Amino acid sequence: MHAPHSARPVRLLAATLIAAALALAGCSADSNEKSAGSAADAKAAAPGAQRQGAAESSQAGGAKSRTGAPRLTANGIIRTASLTVQVKDVPKALGEARATAENAGGFVGSESTSRDTEGHERTRLVLRVPTEKYDEVLSGLQGAGKLVDRTAKAEDVSDQIVDVDSRIKSQRASVARVRELMDKATKLSDVVALEGELSSREADLEALLAQQASLKDRTSLATITLSLSETPVKKAAKDDRPGFVDALASGWHVFVTLLRWIALAIGAALPFAGLAGLLVLVWVRLVRPRLSPRTVPVARTAPENPGQGEGD
Repeated sequence: MHAPHSARPVRLLAATLIAAALALAGCSADSNEKSAGSAADAKAAAPGAQRQGAAESSQAGGAKSRTGAPRLTANGIIRTASLTVQVKDVPKALGEARATAENAGGFVGSESTSRDTEGHERTRLVLRVPTEKYDEVLSGLQGAGKLVDRTAKAEDVSDQIVDVDSRIKSQRASVARVRELMDKATKLSDVVALEGELSSREADLEALLAQQASLKDRTSLATITLSLSETPVKKAAKDDRPGFVDALASGWHVFVTLLRWIALAIGAALPFAGLAGLLVLVWVRLVRPRLSPRTVPVARTAPENPGQGEGD
């Protein structure tokens, strides 16, 4: 009576186990198919990935080889020089120096001319020439006469140029952001605050742009200061101890100077001396004669015949 009722759970359990086994088999088959497909895809993509990796490694190697040994370029170097040249004819040498600078694509920045006590002319020029023509112009100028002095300097400002360029880029982006905020602002207080911030950032940007222009000018054009003279610049290096002729000349100069001062003193005293003489003359001629009768006592007259009085 109970055998059929007890066999039913056994059948249900067996069916459940069979269904679970079939589900596990299906899942494992799907996973195997997916793994096989992914392996095939990876195998198919491997050659392309290898080629791309090889190309990237070759590009990185080339970039590394290019940047491994950096070189200084003329665009990041400020070149300056100073020359002192003794020439026979200063105006002629001056014209040649101008022509040399202009033929190289440069110009004369400033010029000053003077003469010493002996009449010798001296000229000082500041020339601006392209950096690539710097050495050529420098050689031509120092060959115009006798080279007395030469100073040259090269200053690398590449890092400064990169820093200024980066700051300009950031500042422009900052200005653009503030302008976007101004376009979206609806309150008057926000607009006023943003306008002040925009003015400050634009001023900073203009300062950076001016610094960038200055760096560009100094790196693209070299500065050469040329001094032309007809007399040796180091003339004062000789023996300057005075001799007999120098002492005689100095004494004569002192004597002439003394006479000149004496003459000046006499000339300055003449008006006062004339006035004093005039006062003395007035005293002697006019004042003193009028005062004399009052100061001299009057003498009494004696009797003409004193004997007659006694006799009588």
